[in-house]
Amino acid sequence: GKGGIGKSTVATALCSMQASRGKKVLFVGCDPKHDASSRLVETFPVLTAMGAISQHGERRVSVEQIVMRGRQGVDCIECGGPEPGVGCAGRGITKTFEVLARLGFNFQAYDTVVFDVLGDVVCGGFAMP
Repeated sequence: GKGGIGKSTVATALCSMQASRGKKVLFVGCDPKHDASSRLVETFPVLTAMGAISQHGERRVSVEQIVMRGRQGVDCIECGGPEPGVGCAGRGITKTFEVLARLGFNFQAYDTVVFDVLGDVVCGGFAMP
């Protein structure tokens, strides 16, 4: 849907609701503004996977540097991306998932996984299978 209609609010509320029911929950923020999980974590600005990868290196970054623990025990990943107008944010999401796969991160370990994506597709990186 269009930006500003409440997708992130609904996504984070859904995560909180599921966690309050004892579910193991993962929130994945896929918006290049990387602010959606700020409702769930205590830090701002929110640390991003791409920031951790850039800081520590693709081969040295750890799952613990990418996944943040939020309120009610919700695990959060903010993919992040390039500065606005510099590159395709979808590529940051792809890189995040490539690194997580290499690290053996198991999405199947969660009862609920919520992906919060931006409202308008502006590049092909978001349309990749």
